[in-house]
Amino acid sequence: MTDLVLTEIEDGIATLTLNRPEARNAVNVALGGALRAALDRVEADPSIRIGILCGAGAAFSAGLDLKAVAAGQVQEVLEGEGGFGGLVRRVRTKPLIAAVGGPALAGGFELALACDMIVAGPGARFGLPEPRRGLIAAAGGVFRLASRIPAHRAAEILLTGRIIDLDEAYELGLISRRSKDEDPLPAAMALAREIVAAAPLAVTATLALMRAAERALEPMLWAENDRLFAPIIGSTDAREGAVAFAERRSPRWHGR
Repeated sequence: MTDLVLTEIEDGIATLTLNRPEARNAVNVALGGALRAALDRVEADPSIRIGILCGAGAAFSAGLDLKAVAAGQVQEVLEGEGGFGGLVRRVRTKPLIAAVGGPALAGGFELALACDMIVAGPGARFGLPEPRRGLIAAAGGVFRLASRIPAHRAAEILLTGRIIDLDEAYELGLISRRSKDEDPLPAAMALAREIVAAAPLAVTATLALMRAAERALEPMLWAENDRLFAPIIGSTDAREGAVAFAERRSPRWHGR
């Protein structure tokens, strides 16, 4: 069986590659478990100083696998240690860079937002189109995006489900560095090497302090996130959104 997450370690840098290119690296139960295990390894191995998360093929990640939605496995994918992908709710001590060379949509964007930095190439696209599917971005996407860009811009992007390109994402401050190459991994590696060159204790302490305010608010935000998501995931509109997407037609909303 092909490894669903490829792990390469070089000079204290672990590169984790989502490896379901045939499914645009959509996260199902198996891929979520594999990423959780890979992130556990990064945290546990003292020789690893920093991680880079990227995707095989044309997409970074299309997010939650809609086949898992159809099979009633949504909670199984979203829950578990660390939440979606074992990442979005994880308390990490080591920096993590998302290297985005293609679409990072829905849960894929949420994985990128859960990282500490995003390095992106010209083909990168970002968006949380869940409202167009009768859902909400329930893996931290709503409150993370809303906290990082101006409120009116966040509202427009979140409520329409609009996709943004690399230039707009950079202008909004979502991107740490832009890569001229289609493959952003070399640029992400260069950034990782700069961080590895700094003192380990200082990096760990700085990262912890950066996250302190965010962590103070997150329990409340996750609780509200889960409260609002619970009735939506079982709604008629959520089922209609998934079916309409699969059938390549406009959804017919019922408001229930």
